[in-house]
Amino acid sequence: MKKYIKEYISEIDKKINDNHKFSSDEIDDFLFKMKLFQKERIIHLVITLSYVFFTILFLFITKYIFAMFIIFFILLIFDSFYVYHYFFLENSVQYMYKQYDKIKQLQVVIR
Repeated sequence: MKKYIKEYISEIDKKINDNHKFSSDEIDDFLFKMKLFQKERIIHLVITLSYVFFTILFLFITKYIFAMFIIFFILLIFDSFYVYHYFFLENSVQYMYKQYDKIKQLQVVIR
């Protein structure tokens, strides 16, 4: 997904820099993909928060059963990767908002 988003954003940036006149279909396609990326972002937010919840839970359990520290440590590693990926998705979607504003300026009005 990360590679796909990067490629798509760079493709749109190239069109914007070339002053490409975007048709209504291209804008609709852009909005559709942006909504898909937003859904992906929300799913990863829920997953990240779930992992954080379980990480904190296992941290408290290690107070009583020290062997649970291993599970806590594994979850902590997963948390770091999920947070990194979530922030990538968040920043990419926010960048797409800026791209959309630029696209609207370059839109070809078809009546």
